[in-house]
Amino acid sequence: MAPLHDNLKAQKESVSPGQGPGAGGRGEGDGSTFRSQLGLILFLTAIFFLNFLSRIVFAPLMPGIETDLGLAHAEAASLFLLIGVGYFVALLGSGFVSCRLTHRGTIILSALAMGGVLIGISLSSGLWTIRISLLVLGMAAGLYLPSGIATLTSVIQAQHWGKAIAIHELAPNMSFVAAPLLAEALLLWVSWRGVVLFLGICSLLVGLVFTRFGGGARFGGEAPGFTSVKALLSEPSFWIMALLFSIGISATLGIYTMLPLYLVTEHGLHRNWANTLIALSRISGLFMAFFAGWASDRFGPNRTISTVFFLTGLATVFLGMVPTAWIVVIVFLQPIMAVCFFPPGFAALSAITPPSARNIAVSLTVPLAFVIGGGGIPMGIGAMGDAGSFGAGIALTGGLILLGSLLSLFLKPARS
Repeated sequence: MAPLHDNLKAQKESVSPGQGPGAGGRGEGDGSTFRSQLGLILFLTAIFFLNFLSRIVFAPLMPGIETDLGLAHAEAASLFLLIGVGYFVALLGSGFVSCRLTHRGTIILSALAMGGVLIGISLSSGLWTIRISLLVLGMAAGLYLPSGIATLTSVIQAQHWGKAIAIHELAPNMSFVAAPLLAEALLLWVSWRGVVLFLGICSLLVGLVFTRFGGGARFGGEAPGFTSVKALLSEPSFWIMALLFSIGISATLGIYTMLPLYLVTEHGLHRNWANTLIALSRISGLFMAFFAGWASDRFGPNRTISTVFFLTGLATVFLGMVPTAWIVVIVFLQPIMAVCFFPPGFAALSAITPPSARNIAVSLTVPLAFVIGGGGIPMGIGAMGDAGSFGAGIALTGGLILLGSLLSLFLKPARS
């Protein structure tokens, strides 16, 4: 996922002192300090880490999954599309769940459901069973984020939201590093099914521990209002942002999911070296997002997005075209700029929507972008791989990212 600091900053500016997502005795007005709630923040970060890790771990496992299930490259990539579709559906409908179970109950349901589904996948032998399970996995994962963010912003004072979200948003960037390393470490002893089983057990245990010891938001969420959704969908800038987020996720998650297959299949790297290389290349994401946030404040989100997409697009084109002798260098360069989209992206999303619609804008934009950028783009790259060239699919994705640098210039601020 991407840092949500700018989105929370926008929310913070749109509420009056003492009011917030949990107003009425359950918001930041309760006087909870950052230090007193650090344990809960770390607990939620651990849950989010497992949530994200359990979805992307299939990328470093994909060479083994392809062999075990006899899949073509496009069929393998379609598995990520199923996760994205499930995530999209659940994120849109999460408000209907949290308004009945409370945010705390929704977080517990998400962790336990993910654990159960992962264990089921590890024991499944039929391809269609695995496909349906991955769809459900995406749905279980999608329940977490709105309730996790609502919990953080309800127990922490508004002036500490930035620090809390910065810690929470370390989880996805750490997952990009951890997934290949964890997969390779466990593959020394077990098959890909054993790796999935291990993550399923971890998710169940974390869910059970949170059930017993976790605190947080014991109040319900709100179901989305159809009037607000209709008004948002009528804004051209919203659709531009949806495309930009799709491109941003294509440059990060979309490339990431297919990179192990590309490096192994077309460049002849050993799977262990390919996964280690990918893990090391993602370390830059742990700090580059903070640089992007500074650049967005200094130069404006539109100009920052345009620059980021231009440089990322060039690096992605080179990633698909360079000879094997240069591939290691480009694998490290490409994600350095790719992760820089999200801070200015969320700032721009806040700017083109009125304060009352910002939560809805995030709820619609992020899952739609995951389906396109995290599912459709990898499937297209996989189809190109089946046709004879993974590199061509990656280079075409780079061309799409370059177009995003122009598209960002058409964004306009919200009408007051």
